[in-house]
Amino acid sequence: MNQPKPPRSVLDLLTMKKEGRKIVVLTAYDALFARLLVDGGADLLLVGDSVNQVLAGAASTLSATLDQMIYHGTAVCRGSGETLVFVDLPFMTYQVSIPEALRNAGRVMQETGAHGVKLEGGSHIAPTIKALVEIGIPVMGHIGLTPQSVHALGGYRVQGRDPRAAERLLEDARAVEAAGACAIVLELVPAPLSGRISAALTIPTIGIGAGAGCDGQVLVTPDMLGLNEGFNPKFLKKYANMGEEVRQAARAFAADVRGGVYPDQEHSFD
Repeated sequence: MNQPKPPRSVLDLLTMKKEGRKIVVLTAYDALFARLLVDGGADLLLVGDSVNQVLAGAASTLSATLDQMIYHGTAVCRGSGETLVFVDLPFMTYQVSIPEALRNAGRVMQETGAHGVKLEGGSHIAPTIKALVEIGIPVMGHIGLTPQSVHALGGYRVQGRDPRAAERLLEDARAVEAAGACAIVLELVPAPLSGRISAALTIPTIGIGAGAGCDGQVLVTPDMLGLNEGFNPKFLKKYANMGEEVRQAARAFAADVRGGVYPDQEHSFD
């Protein structure tokens, strides 16, 4: 039986939704993990501004910079082969004005080799999405819990629980689609609402903490691998325990070095 071909353009994402094929998305921040995740079957790699937390140790995504995202985006594109790569536009690189958003997104596309950018927001950010799409930059939207607005939202909380908030999210999703986005991330949204939004849109939805009704799913790779041991939200399934494996490997290396066992003759040159 022939395996379906992975997406090679943003148009393929629409085809996958029509065919009912789930879209597999993982975050990547370097060429090494990009190659591993592609080999593992990822359909799309997202260079998330989550890098500012999981690798740089910041408390939130808010201090991520454009240069930081371009650096990591370039590295991921070097290891991703033909797999689709989208790069987050960090906080305050697209909110000030549409011309500034065009300039910054253009830098990302020109300097990284990515296939598109992702930005957060609903109806209020739709004109910016439209302007980016009109100059040929594919855009992935992001609604629900938007980490760049975490303080205004009152923390990391599920969004759209009451009927009025649910209707606003549906309106936001439709506005993002109408502006020309090729996909939209739904983060921390009740599963029934995510299913309703997914059914209402022609573009695919990518869920994180948004239930099984989305057209695809994304997880932050260090979280999925069990490297970020202190992060245990309800939606996260850890597919490995690499934090402990790394710790054990480091202990074994330290013991060998201190005991004079490594390097031995096998690992030395004559």
